[in-house]
Amino acid sequence: MGVGMKSQHRSKGLISLILLAAASSAWADNWPSFRGPNATGIGTGSPPITWNVQTGENIKWKARIPGLAHSSPIVWGDRVFITTAVNVLQEETLSTGWLGGSGESPDESSEWDWHVFALDKNTGKVVWEQISHFGVPKFKRHVKATYANSTPATDGKHVVAYFGSEGLYCYDFDGKLLWKKDLGPINAAPHDAPELQWGVANSPIIYDGKVILQSDSVQGSHLIVFDAATGRELMRVDRGDNTTWCTPAIYKGKTSVQVICNGYKKMAGYDLATGKELWRMQGGGDVPVPAPVVANDLFYITNGHGRKPIYVVRPDATGDVTPPAEDAASGPPAGEGQVRLPGLAWYKPNKGSYMPTPIVVGDLFYVADDNGIFTGFDAKTGEQVVRERLPGGGKSTFSASPVSADGRIYTTSETGQIDVIKAGRKFEVLGSNQMNEVCMATPAISNGLLFVRARSNLYCIGSR
Repeated sequence: MGVGMKSQHRSKGLISLILLAAASSAWADNWPSFRGPNATGIGTGSPPITWNVQTGENIKWKARIPGLAHSSPIVWGDRVFITTAVNVLQEETLSTGWLGGSGESPDESSEWDWHVFALDKNTGKVVWEQISHFGVPKFKRHVKATYANSTPATDGKHVVAYFGSEGLYCYDFDGKLLWKKDLGPINAAPHDAPELQWGVANSPIIYDGKVILQSDSVQGSHLIVFDAATGRELMRVDRGDNTTWCTPAIYKGKTSVQVICNGYKKMAGYDLATGKELWRMQGGGDVPVPAPVVANDLFYITNGHGRKPIYVVRPDATGDVTPPAEDAASGPPAGEGQVRLPGLAWYKPNKGSYMPTPIVVGDLFYVADDNGIFTGFDAKTGEQVVRERLPGGGKSTFSASPVSADGRIYTTSETGQIDVIKAGRKFEVLGSNQMNEVCMATPAISNGLLFVRARSNLYCIGSR
């Protein structure tokens, strides 16, 4: 082979490596479901610290989204997907902040449209739109909730949207309906007040060609697995729990894949291949919302309302790993981060989160609670290193979960203030930004772009 042929061969090999690296980078930039890859909340690139929606500073585009929804945007390749529910007769109402009373529902009896949108990631233009369902909702919603709370999921081939009693829908990447499932009546009501109707918020995830849904309601609690290509139900596991509003997480171990589910009566891990329960725990808050977080070969689980415990479960946990009552009331002995139970790495009887899902950044575990208190712990020992009130706290509550990229944590208040916190053992505010709209949905991050869903608009925020 001549020198020219050798050079050409090396050039082709170099081009192949570059294309492979580019493909790997594009894959890493995806934000495929609630809170991104496996609900970690960690994105790629370096989103801006400051922006201004009035002047347009660092605002790449803004897209008007009709209706009312708390579902988060998801990103795959050059597409952004988002769902919404539109009242066909009147403007939708929404409450924010601290609410007393008995968890009432708005007085609504008109018909709604349930939509799935695909937008161009670079311009915000609508690529396709589908109406999944039309009709009067089978159940009502909480005054702070919507009929499209659940975030869609994608694997680059399928786009799955879940609307509770109005069904589960799967589209291909071009918007063609592949299959749909009527899962029957799903009344998401608190365990001690089944007459209340609050609306579902469990988001589906897709793993290894399977759609995984934690469907816990008054009618029964189940972990359900579908074939993503055909919609065929592959598995249904009875969880024996009350209503939850939680999204499951995945842990790929050496010998099996676990599905981690938050809960009230049952926080648990299940073998994805068989549905076998591997471990279980009880003693959480009675209205579970946050998704489990998998990091450092540990499962971080918190929930709130009646209690706000934090449990950190080891992947080799088996059987019932609930701490004894006397330990659960006080937590580990003073000065100790480890616990005596083999299934737990550490736990706290309080300082957990009611609504937002926590986040692990590096070697620290952060909880940004709905009351605006930001607490950081050593992720492996549970030692508390930070506890401060967020700038957006005090004046507002928080429903959105924190997300992070490039060592920065983005927290979003219901009044639309997004604070940027430097990750570390010292509390440092890098910037505060006002969206001038109500913000209840968790943002998405992809390749240095921050996607923020506000009450009426979807924003793409990035350095110009």
